[in-house]
Amino acid sequence: MRRTSARGPDAAGRERVLILSAGVGAGHNSAAAAVQQACAARADIDEVQVLDVLQVSSVLYRTLLGKGYFVLVEDLPWLIEWGYDINDRPFRRRGPVDPWTRVNALPVIGAIKRFRPTAIVCTHFLPAQLLASLLLRGVIDARTAVVTTDYDFQGLWLTGAFHALFLAREEGRVELMALGLPPDRVAATGIPIATQLNVAPARDANDPPKLLISAGATGGDYAVSVVRQTLHMRSSFTATVVCGRNDALRQRIEELVAPAGDRYRVLGFTAEMPQLLRSADLFVGKPGGLSASECMAVGLPMVLVNPIPGQEVRNGDYLMEQGAAVRCNTPATIGWKIDEVLREPGRLQRMQAAARRTGRPDAAADVLTGLLDGPSRPLVVTRAAQKTILAESERRVVATDLRGPSSLVRVVDSAAGSTVALLRAEELGDLQKRYATRNGGLVLRRGHALRSLRWEERRLLRAILRGDDELPIRVEEPSPPPRILPTRPAGHDT
Repeated sequence: MRRTSARGPDAAGRERVLILSAGVGAGHNSAAAAVQQACAARADIDEVQVLDVLQVSSVLYRTLLGKGYFVLVEDLPWLIEWGYDINDRPFRRRGPVDPWTRVNALPVIGAIKRFRPTAIVCTHFLPAQLLASLLLRGVIDARTAVVTTDYDFQGLWLTGAFHALFLAREEGRVELMALGLPPDRVAATGIPIATQLNVAPARDANDPPKLLISAGATGGDYAVSVVRQTLHMRSSFTATVVCGRNDALRQRIEELVAPAGDRYRVLGFTAEMPQLLRSADLFVGKPGGLSASECMAVGLPMVLVNPIPGQEVRNGDYLMEQGAAVRCNTPATIGWKIDEVLREPGRLQRMQAAARRTGRPDAAADVLTGLLDGPSRPLVVTRAAQKTILAESERRVVATDLRGPSSLVRVVDSAAGSTVALLRAEELGDLQKRYATRNGGLVLRRGHALRSLRWEERRLLRAILRGDDELPIRVEEPSPPPRILPTRPAGHDT
């Protein structure tokens, strides 16, 4: 396959940004749309294209990955949780892209070659895994970013080659640094959400609290139980119920609340969601990564119901840890739970303040800045280093605890100061023998016949050197994880 060169912006300094997503749920595409919106605010970006990789794959592939996921969520949630936990260890899935996925990826590769991007942003792990393969084979030369869309990091998002990895929160960054990933390649930006310029409408201090009850984009039936429970609440409130694209659900809820008069407003799928989020006092619904991030950005606390096992349960744990949410594990207590939040003096206000502290409204712009202003060469994690990272995560140790040939070392671009490779120590010997200079330094060179190199070394050189003939490098040990200094007890002076 011919190399598609896109080595940075064109002569006028203009970027061409391709955003790859996968329509498994609405969140990944929403994050892609947010990054697209942020591109419009930058003068250095000439053209932007968004591609849902499932839309250009085969009908069978799209059905199994897209619709099949929600069938499992509805009928076999325990299997979703099992699959999430199994794939939570980074680099558990190694090796080349499987043949079925490779065939379905051909239209995506074609789209990349036609568009000739200088930067590619992935908001789903499927295209991220594909891009890693293309980087290592020398097919693409664009900067690549992997943007996670849930608060907890999940191992499927970590690939063998990328330029930047953007996480939802700092704990995920600390986790990856502890496993040996270099700090210059991992950033905690938050989850990209669309920028909303509208302001919340003026409120009368005597107005009752406004609930926003969401059934999600597809309209989950759990919303019926939520609404039925609110009918028994003692607190004063008004509610807007958003039923998504489920017209039957909307009709059921309209019939259910008809006796309550104008206390309830029932909507289908709506473009008013940004205004509804800003005008509400309390959100009731599922803790999807995007919906939660949108709530936090406007200071809207959440009552969490019916989370998908795995990522949504972990999202909820984080929001509750921050004080911005409460969770209902039993449908029969939803009304009581909301009542408890509304009736306790100051509680709703404290949760709103916690939500505002948690929100990251500028995440999309921060992702673009981090990618376009970041290193031009990718980070390559060799197969041996991937095995070490997987073993570390399973043994619950950190990279700086490792000793001997299986420990990790970093290869750093001497001029740029960016990490370009993560190796196992035993791999370093071959590089030192082949690329050592007379003064004791190391210079990677393209001059060696590629056929004489090991397969892993060929991949490394192709990805790192890009269009250059040589690259001076230095070797560093992984940094220890950040130290958390103890807090001095109140009342104790030095």
